[in-house]
This record gives sequence, C-alpha cells and structure tokens, in this order.
Amino acid sequence: MVDLISQYNKIKPEIDKALLDVVVSSAYINGPDVKAFKTELEAYLNAKCVIPCANGTDALQVAMMALDLKPGDEVITSSFTYVATAEVIALLQLKPVLVEVSPDTFTIDPAAIEKAITPKTKAIVPVHLFGQCADMESVMAIAQKHKLYVIEDVAQAIGAEYTFSDGTKKKAGTIGTIGCTFFPSKNLGCMGDGGAIFTNDEKLGERIRIVANHGQSTLYVHDQIGVNSRLDTMQAAILRIKLRHLDDYAAARNKAAAYYDKAFSNNPKIKTPARAANSTHVFHQYTMLLNGVDRTKLREHLASKDIPAMIYYPIPLHMQKAYKDDRYKEGAFPITEKLCANVISLPMHTELTDDQLKFITDSVLEFCK
Repeated sequence: MVDLISQYNKIKPEIDKALLDVVVSSAYINGPDVKAFKTELEAYLNAKCVIPCANGTDALQVAMMALDLKPGDEVITSSFTYVATAEVIALLQLKPVLVEVSPDTFTIDPAAIEKAITPKTKAIVPVHLFGQCADMESVMAIAQKHKLYVIEDVAQAIGAEYTFSDGTKKKAGTIGTIGCTFFPSKNLGCMGDGGAIFTNDEKLGERIRIVANHGQSTLYVHDQIGVNSRLDTMQAAILRIKLRHLDDYAAARNKAAAYYDKAFSNNPKIKTPARAANSTHVFHQYTMLLNGVDRTKLREHLASKDIPAMIYYPIPLHMQKAYKDDRYKEGAFPITEKLCANVISLPMHTELTDDQLKFITDSVLEFCK
C-alpha cells in the first residue's frame, strides 16, 4: 500500500547524513532540527505557531486540553473515520457526538453538524479524509454562528489547499482553531511516530506548547496539568527533508490517481473518488466505492496477484463496542454504513510506476466485469 523503502532510497543520502548529524550532536530531545522543522513547517503552512509533538493522536489530545474543554462537553465528529479521532474525545471524558458524511467526498456533512448541535456542544473535529479538505467554509460558518472551536484532523491531507468562495486560499489545518497531523505512512511522515499541532492564535499556541511539555511555562514551573509529548530530533531531521519534497509527493500521487480514474472511468461497478469543489486532493488513499461487487472476493483476487488492498474503515464508529451509545443504532448513518460495507483502497504512494498501475488496474477490471 505504501512503498516507504523506495521513497527512502530516493532521498537516502540526505536522510543518512541528517540522522548521523543528530547522533554526532547527541541532541536527541528538542535539538536544533526540532526548532528548524517547526520554523519550516510554519513557513510552508503560513501558520503563526507550530508545536511538534510525539504523534498525531497526542496532537488531538493536547489540542483539546489546551482549549480547556470540560468533562461532559460535546465534540462533534464523523462516524466514518479512524478511531483516534473519537478516542481522544472519550479519554478526556468529553462526549463524542457522531454524525453523517457526504456521499461524494466522504467528509463530514455540515448539515449533519448543524442538526447535532446542543447547548453542550463546544467543538467540531472535521477529518480531512483520504487527502482532501472537508467543506470548511460551511463548517467555519456553523462554528462562528454557534461559537464553537474547530479542530482539524489533517493527518491524511497535509499539503492540501482549500479555496473559499471569495478566492482566499488556506492550507488544510490552518483554517480552524487548531490543526493536528502525522503518522509514518501519511504523505508527510517520519520513520516512527511523530506529530504536530498548528494554530494562528499565538496565545493559544503558547498554551498548546505548555500542555505538551508537562504543563510547564518555564522549567519546574507547572501552571496546569499537561502531558509529555515531544517530537524527537531524529524524526524532526527526517521530516525536514520530507517537507521539502511534500508537493512533489502530492504531484506523484495525483498522477497515479489520474491513471486509476481513467482506467475505471467506464466501469459501472466502480465509483472513483470525487474531488471536493473547493479543495485540492493529495491522495493519501485512493478509495473507490464498489457497486454490486463482492469486496471480500475482490480483495482475495488481488491478494492472489500480490496486490495489497485495504478497507478504510470496515466498522463505523457508531457500531464499535467501545463507542456504543443508545442514540446510535444500526441504520443511524446509512451513508457511512454503505461506505464501510463497499469501499476499498488500492495502493497509493509516490513510487508507483505505470507498469505497476497497469497491473493493478487490469487485475481489478478482470474481476469487476
């Protein structure tokens, strides 16, 4: 699904030198590369504050802690996403409120958000799923109307750009109150765990930094309860290099996506990914919606040819045992449930060749006749 070895081989001299420099310096915690990466990511995103942290799940947790959300506060997110989004909400004793997604882009449905808001609602977490932004103009209008925070889960869409109706452009993760990102297999990923939080509110940025550093404002001065979540210097050194290639990576992924699109364009059993009207797509995943196809057997057919295929996500959050809630029964979110039963993702990464793409598409079409 992701060819990290070939990606590494292309930038091997840069990576090897960067890692050796860290070893020689022995500055493993908050070393110069961490500070440099922070500055470089701020410039790339045009964000005032970037706070590197240990992983993407921590990024979400620290963000919510910094907003001083209280137990029982409601946070709205979609049911069609990875569990980490809701997991952090629940861990902080907040109340996850799950809603439906758009049938086209698979991102959170603004109309569903509006219907789910109560006096206890404090925040919205739109997930920029599979590589493109949610309908952020609508999300932000709802948030402003109801005075809600917006925490963007941008792990799958780092580098995507959103265009507002007035022509204003912003990078994914810099639109809401806070943006959160990273994981090794993502478009911008390190060689292990790593994360980052970003905001254009400098006062909030300082609070996030304090929460992520044991609640310390200065050494041994703890103004609030915090956590220990920091990006180690080796991962920062790797991320600095990969950040320089991020737009090229997105271009390579779009080229592969275009190949898939063309190959499947006339097959009624395959719905290729829709592009959001206001967002570029960086194709973290190429996720198709099947129609009248036995997904399990298709996956077995591809596996017999050594072609990996993944299902993101087979069980919606509202049907997971850990998030069982009397408000959500089977059938509560028909679009989400249809997606969970019928989507499949094909290999998508920066190193796909035309020969590989042809082999993959021919193999899919061989089954989906």
